[in-house]
Amino acid sequence: MKKTFLFTLFATILFATSIFIIISQYNNSIEETPKPTPKEQSIESFIGLISDDARDIAKEHDLYASVMIAQAVLESNGGKSGLSSPPNHNLFGIKGTYQRQAVKMTTSEDNGKGEMHQIKAKFRKYPSYKASLEDYAELLHNGTSWNTKYYQKTFKSKTKSYKDATKYLTGTYATDTRYHQKLNALIKEFHLTQYDHSPKNKTQVIVKNGETLRSLSNKYGVAVTSIKQWNQLDTNDLDNGQKLKIYQ
Repeated sequence: MKKTFLFTLFATILFATSIFIIISQYNNSIEETPKPTPKEQSIESFIGLISDDARDIAKEHDLYASVMIAQAVLESNGGKSGLSSPPNHNLFGIKGTYQRQAVKMTTSEDNGKGEMHQIKAKFRKYPSYKASLEDYAELLHNGTSWNTKYYQKTFKSKTKSYKDATKYLTGTYATDTRYHQKLNALIKEFHLTQYDHSPKNKTQVIVKNGETLRSLSNKYGVAVTSIKQWNQLDTNDLDNGQKLKIYQ
């Protein structure tokens, strides 16, 4: 009887051990299965995501949409920073609270001598990118609590070009002593001045076999970066039959 019990116990343990090994191997096979790499959003795609709202909001507030978009790209690292990502949606690094909502983040500050150091600060948390754009425009248009005209030198009606606005933002909006240089470079690289005006006529193009962004750029006389923005493209790859928007 004792031998039968021991045999049964041994068999049970062996069976349980086998099941455990099988399950472990199965779980490991699942963990080792490579997962598809998420497509990284391009700067052009990010610009395309906010450009229409930026154009409309900037027009309502006598601001340069080009500067607004450049600031959003710079401050949010092209929409990739933790502060700008959902659920925070803070594109401009504006501190404080928004409708009692805020998030604490580490940020870099310029000490006025071109030297950067990190501090912990409370930043506004928004329900959407559009809310962030609107709040930014309100800040510039209405000024600060101690000076309602503080940002007036960024207005289109008070400047000759966007470069006057970016120059004034340096040392006022941002402590970075090279802030205007960075904004101007982004505006030039991504042709952002197009958003300071009403949109041009839209044409829908169907990509033909062998066509590329470069060939379409040459054909329609527009920049490759603009095509990517208008269509929120993350790569330079095009598919035969793909529909694209072109503004001329």
